[in-house]
Amino acid sequence: MIILQCVNVTKSFGAEPILSSIKFDIQTRERVALVGRNGAGKSTLLKIIAGQLSFDSGDIIVPKDIGLGYLAQDTGLESSLSIWDEMLTVFQSLRTMEKQIRSMEQQMSLPDILNNTSKYEKLLKDYDEKQLQFKNQGGYQYEADIRSVLSGLNFASFDYNTKISSLSGGQKTRLALGKLLLKKPELLILDEPTNHLDIETLTWLEQYLLSYPGAVLIVSHDRYFLDKIVSQVVEISRYKSTKFIGNYSAYLEEKALRYEQELKQYEKQQGEVAKLEDFIQRNIARASTTKRAQSRRKQLDRMTIMDRPSGSEKSASFSFDIKKQSGNEVLRVDDLQVAYGEDVIFSKLRLDIDRGESVALVGPNGAGKSTLLKAIIKQLTAEGTIRYGSNVTIGYYDQEQANLQSNKLVLNELWDEYSLTPEKEIRTILGNFLFSGDDVLKPVSTLSGGEKARLALAKLMMKQANFLILDEPTNHLDLDAKEILEASLIDYPGTILFVSHDRYFLNRIATKMVELNQGQITTYLGDYDYYIAKKEETRQREELKEQEVTPVLNQEKKQDKRTLDKEAKKHERQRLRRIEEIEILIEELEISLTEHEKALCLPEIYSDHEKALFHQQAVDEGKLNIDQLMEEWEELQEED
Repeated sequence: MIILQCVNVTKSFGAEPILSSIKFDIQTRERVALVGRNGAGKSTLLKIIAGQLSFDSGDIIVPKDIGLGYLAQDTGLESSLSIWDEMLTVFQSLRTMEKQIRSMEQQMSLPDILNNTSKYEKLLKDYDEKQLQFKNQGGYQYEADIRSVLSGLNFASFDYNTKISSLSGGQKTRLALGKLLLKKPELLILDEPTNHLDIETLTWLEQYLLSYPGAVLIVSHDRYFLDKIVSQVVEISRYKSTKFIGNYSAYLEEKALRYEQELKQYEKQQGEVAKLEDFIQRNIARASTTKRAQSRRKQLDRMTIMDRPSGSEKSASFSFDIKKQSGNEVLRVDDLQVAYGEDVIFSKLRLDIDRGESVALVGPNGAGKSTLLKAIIKQLTAEGTIRYGSNVTIGYYDQEQANLQSNKLVLNELWDEYSLTPEKEIRTILGNFLFSGDDVLKPVSTLSGGEKARLALAKLMMKQANFLILDEPTNHLDLDAKEILEASLIDYPGTILFVSHDRYFLNRIATKMVELNQGQITTYLGDYDYYIAKKEETRQREELKEQEVTPVLNQEKKQDKRTLDKEAKKHERQRLRRIEEIEILIEELEISLTEHEKALCLPEIYSDHEKALFHQQAVDEGKLNIDQLMEEWEELQEED
């Protein structure tokens, strides 16, 4: 079943076209990626599909009974409620239904219902239907669903009574994603959902989306994520859309193959056209061959001349170099401690980095990775030793681009720091980072996240430092820019320390993985795949150790068993005695309850308000006592 159709959708901002003749559809349970350069119109198209933005022409067709759920890029959940209460709002209809069921249960014990057979049977029928509806809609599991999603999004350790207003921006974004996942719309529209997620949470989200019952439309720059999740790719390029079957890697292969085939067809046709034009030119003036030349001209006129296939759009082009090589020892960190008041982020930390190494710093969100980088570049106070090697010059890239909030023009942002460099050369460098023409005269504060990232990289390249410290360098970069950055870092002759959640990037760049978790560092001498394999080996070894220890523990338990046997037997006698007592009490209460309920049916009782109230209170108290005794009886039975 088709749940979304985009038919010739166009959108312009003023005279500038953004989208033109966008065509694709999504069917039930399909996983579709929307890819394209930064500024290609991906987020604009998602907003149009979600109904948050108008479009100029075309049609967006969604069946009436299909629900859409949309999460914009870096959308934070703003709420005055606690984490738990905000998640509960998703299930308001179920909670209302639950209250109705409880109300029906109370009505069933009322005398005017009990004494009216038709009313009682109708209420009982409605109650059964409501209970079935409640069960089918997940009424008995929605709280478990909330806990599962919160745990997956790394909130398991949180107090669920925490006010959302007190959380960080990244935490609010994760909660907005969690709330949307709990709603389970038929079409889930996600714009960069992997931002602010650590590797563990990313892995959970992948598994969740793979088993998601609806369809998913995703914009993401995480190649591992796209390869794992999607089965179709829609590319937005030069305002138009092209659909490819398969994951992201298959899309790249198919795109290259299509371009090669189209280029061959174009060149073949150009050869045919050239031959026809040459024949016409040589023979049109001769009386003996003019008819043949005219025939060729008609043949040429009937041909549909192909346009030369468009290759990839212009990519950024840059490389990192160094002014001077450093000594062999680049960084030595020893006994490092950082604390905010009484909250110790990490202590007694040791880290050694040598020339030519490319060290990836990984770990869960909140482990202190960015804090460690800032301590190393001495942006914050830390105890311990931080020592640089000889001739080390540092180039630092901040994931927030905090130093790019000025009102300077793009040209001046770079030129002011390197004033001796000719303007032409500055403009050439900016052109290599896709700032061309009037783009260099934009105020820095008005740039998009991707543009700021490219400008920050341009400044970093100009510094020619021999030790690059990079905090999430791939954030805000499109997929093509990521590949250029990877290539430039692979060829970089200096030393790199970087933080990234991009697993593809980690695999290509890292020669050593350093995991920071719970204030401790563990080093793995390899790339990301090696790191994952070693962690799995460690987990399996720990399981084997547990299995080896188990027989020893069992022997110790046998020795203790004799000592405990007497106590256990004594406890068992007490348990059986109490079960027997409870069963007798429940039987007595049920007899009493039956007598009071019979009394309520007598005309002389239910017509006398005081007598009816007495018997009703006795019924209520009896039921309460029976419930409490039954609960205790069940607990004792479970001990068996």
